[in-house]
Amino acid sequence: MDPHMVELARSAGTTMVTLMATQAWESTRDGVVGLWRRFQPDRADGVREELEAGRADLLLAREAGDTESEAELAAEWQGRVRRLLNAQPEVAAELRSLLAELAPRMPQTPSVVEVHQRAEASGSGRVYQAGRDQHITER
Repeated sequence: MDPHMVELARSAGTTMVTLMATQAWESTRDGVVGLWRRFQPDRADGVREELEAGRADLLLAREAGDTESEAELAAEWQGRVRRLLNAQPEVAAELRSLLAELAPRMPQTPSVVEVHQRAEASGSGRVYQAGRDQHITER
């Protein structure tokens, strides 16, 4: 499969699952179901039910502090979207449009990342650590 399509599926799955726990959920769900309704109408109702069940699972997992469920759910939807794109590549344009519409509704992620590092060296050993770019010139 084309790497651009794989990336599109990855982005779609992540976006869908991220928005499951936000105020934008209903429009996200309706947009995704609308895609299936146009391209695989016989599966649209099932997709709607699976999205709702996934949302319920995600909300319960978050209450329980389960961080793995969100990643698993995103991977599951990435696979479904990838299979839809593989079967009907013409979905890509509409999917890109939907993702562009949903992008402003994505929760902002913090731009500061906390980095913890620990190192040990003995004898004449050296340790080089960086939280970002590192350039070392030794002569």
